[in-house]
Amino acid sequence: MPAHAKPAFTPFADDAAVQTLGGLTLENGTARIALHGSLDFARDRESLERARALMQTLAAIVAALEGEGHLPERAEEVRVATQAVRNPFG
Repeated sequence: MPAHAKPAFTPFADDAAVQTLGGLTLENGTARIALHGSLDFARDRESLERARALMQTLAAIVAALEGEGHLPERAEEVRVATQAVRNPFG
């Protein structure tokens, strides 16, 4: 990713954007950003580009958090209400 390129998502802006770097997936959310998978770095140009992209994305996350002003010590868990549905198979 070139130095002037924007990250694949704006941190905490939506609940849909996803960025994939090698085997690492970053899932955007308005309350949390989740990272899943693994990412290997070798001594090659592809690894350098992945490292730069990861660094740029993490810098955007840090900037978004720093821009919040007052942050709680720890964010509360967001619980989504579930609803039972009829089993369509029986």
